[in-house]
Amino acid sequence: MNKRILRHIVFWVTYFIINTLFEFSWIQSFIPKSNHQDILIQAVLTNLIILPSKLLFTYFVFYFSIPKAFNKSLNSNANIIITILVFVASIFLHRVLATFLLVENPSYTNQVKLTYDNMFTISQLFASMLDLGFICGVAIVIKLFRMQMNNLSREKDLSKEKLETELKFLKNQINPHFLFNTLNNIYALARKKSDLAPVIIMKLSKLLRFMLYEAEKSHVPISEEIRVLEDYVEVEKVRFSKRLHITFTQEIDNQNQAITPLILLPFIENAFKHGPGEMLADTFIDINIMLDNGYLLFVVINSKEAKECESSDRKIGLSNVRRQLELMYTEFKLDIENLSDTFKINLSINLNKNAAV
Repeated sequence: MNKRILRHIVFWVTYFIINTLFEFSWIQSFIPKSNHQDILIQAVLTNLIILPSKLLFTYFVFYFSIPKAFNKSLNSNANIIITILVFVASIFLHRVLATFLLVENPSYTNQVKLTYDNMFTISQLFASMLDLGFICGVAIVIKLFRMQMNNLSREKDLSKEKLETELKFLKNQINPHFLFNTLNNIYALARKKSDLAPVIIMKLSKLLRFMLYEAEKSHVPISEEIRVLEDYVEVEKVRFSKRLHITFTQEIDNQNQAITPLILLPFIENAFKHGPGEMLADTFIDINIMLDNGYLLFVVINSKEAKECESSDRKIGLSNVRRQLELMYTEFKLDIENLSDTFKINLSINLNKNAAV
């Protein structure tokens, strides 16, 4: 409210100063030899006296005519008629105030001879109409412009809020899936009474801590993201024992490079689930991460049963991960090769090109 009042004060003070200078120039053109100080005082008085008529019409249009025009449930014809009547009343007030100033102050100008009997000539009414219409029109243009900018800002905020909500939903789809798979691994070891169960529980605890406290962030250092991947791989290696051969290579030029948390984990999770998780024979998973000046190349290759290829996105459920990439980055490429005996993910991202989410 205070900002609104201040904006109105600044608007009217600015208009008053500019209009006073125009009035000063106009009077001086009629009385070039008059004292400049007297002319300036007269110009200030002129604008000050007729200001109420302008305030009346402008604020009536602001707080009655425009709101009623946007309210479709009200009669538009009645609104137009009322606005015209107020405009006529404002013109009448404008003429009365201006005439009072000229008649009661004969020193105003020797060139203008005006009495109360001829204050409503056509030329004078037209001048008053233009004076009122101009300032009201300027104020309306400014108001409509501000309304448009506010609407655009509100739409942008709503769009951003919607995208953030969608991103959180997609993340929540991944986390329970990952937890379910890992708990299954621990359950299998517990049934075998394996000494490795406590080790895996500790690693799972670290993973859950990351999900609870770091995954809600928009970005984390890539070193933390890789540490999560390593913990997950260690958990899965225990499950598949010697029949799984894993290679995990890294070439990172900046350990502090920001990356969206948990954006890479689903690809490795699916490599385990649909690779060794569905095969009884020896299997392999190759993971390679390269980072060069903000450009990330992430490649995951896993063996699979030699059978008819299925739709990659449908089989491994990567559609939500793809959507996360769309929300978080403006420059990325995701290629999926689903061959008869291997499955390959090739992801490249410009980590410096973040989306506005």
